[in-house]
Amino acid sequence: MAKISRRQVIRTGLAAGAALAATRCARSEAPVGTPNNPATGPEVNINQTKDVTLRLIGTGVSQINEIRDKAQQDLGFKLDMRALSTEENNQIAITQPRQYDIFDGEYFSLPLVVPSGNLQPIDVNKVKDYDKIVPFFTQGKFEGMPVEQSQGTAPYKVQYVTGPDSKEFSPTPTDYATLIPFQYNADTLGYRPDLVGRKIETWGELFNPEFKGKTSILDIPQIGIMDAAMVAESLGLMKFADKGNMTREEIDQITNILKEQKRAGQFRAFWKTFDESVNLMNAGEVVLQSMWSPAVTAVKAKGTQCIYAPLKEGYRGWGGGIGLSKNLSGIQLDAAYEYINWMLEGWVGSFLGRQGYYSAAPENAKKYMSQAEWDFWYEGKPAAEDMVDPFGKTLEKKGAVRDGGSFKDRFGNIVCWNSTMKENVYLVQKWNEFIAS
Repeated sequence: MAKISRRQVIRTGLAAGAALAATRCARSEAPVGTPNNPATGPEVNINQTKDVTLRLIGTGVSQINEIRDKAQQDLGFKLDMRALSTEENNQIAITQPRQYDIFDGEYFSLPLVVPSGNLQPIDVNKVKDYDKIVPFFTQGKFEGMPVEQSQGTAPYKVQYVTGPDSKEFSPTPTDYATLIPFQYNADTLGYRPDLVGRKIETWGELFNPEFKGKTSILDIPQIGIMDAAMVAESLGLMKFADKGNMTREEIDQITNILKEQKRAGQFRAFWKTFDESVNLMNAGEVVLQSMWSPAVTAVKAKGTQCIYAPLKEGYRGWGGGIGLSKNLSGIQLDAAYEYINWMLEGWVGSFLGRQGYYSAAPENAKKYMSQAEWDFWYEGKPAAEDMVDPFGKTLEKKGAVRDGGSFKDRFGNIVCWNSTMKENVYLVQKWNEFIAS
């Protein structure tokens, strides 16, 4: 998967892209969650944490060598990261709790993972910048915009459990969180303007016969079905009571619609991985498809025109965070809290942000972004200079504006989230029937 990250440089003497400074900052100036300034909570003996190795499981979105290396450098202990598919990640979290210390997963997975009892609730009082997290995640509030009424597994609905040993979600805030968010995005359709020849403004275009044989949809049941639902509602083919929690009858109806589209030859392919979506679009095999923001930027980085369409019906959202294995205790648990605080401190937020993701604590990420970067990625302003990813590739030229505009305009208009429904088993069965049809 292409490399992505949000953090720039932690204030340990590193300037963006510069070599390691000769001296470390004083303890009072070092970021919380680093050896010079340990995380809130029990004091940690650094001579002990240097011998700790934390095992992380997650997807390729954030299990990135550069993040691992920077964390090891700043925190002083080792990280062993495994990049898995979403399905594999959830399966290990649920069935093999001794195979990981930290679970990096999506919020829509929590109705499957939390009941297993394999994640221990996170004490938010030990998370230094918890109050800096975007309030939608912690309170379900965001300036009265549509996201507050969004359907699906919205993060705040599964953010809390009722107590320190609980497996029961709490509808109101408590001191015990399931995950600590660190990245998320507003997803939509990507398209090739040079091959489409006009502006795409509605989800319904995915089923437009004009693009027969040149469209693609994401082959992850819980996510692909949400894209299909957005398309079907846009075209007036059906109306859902709650796209994020469909009835069996609704699942039958939407999968029958998908089967009809497949029989008509509408789809060129169904993709599961980031790289597949990039290759399909870059090669021109598809001209319009479900996409993720960094995949669009990866296509652009190859010199191919690609637009992430701001659609009139709104966005589909997703959010990811890190949770703690129930097996963590003692010095390893202390180290895990250090890692959580480091993840929020700002460097990861800016690093991932340079490929289009958002930080859970944007103001922290801002400290490690140039004004031009912040204005482009978060404010929706024209780029004052070329926008470059963390690996030196130019993503946008000076004067470009981010597709969809500002963070407020994009995030605020999320109308549904990736979801695990009550009828999840039935959904997967019917989705697989569609793919195999």
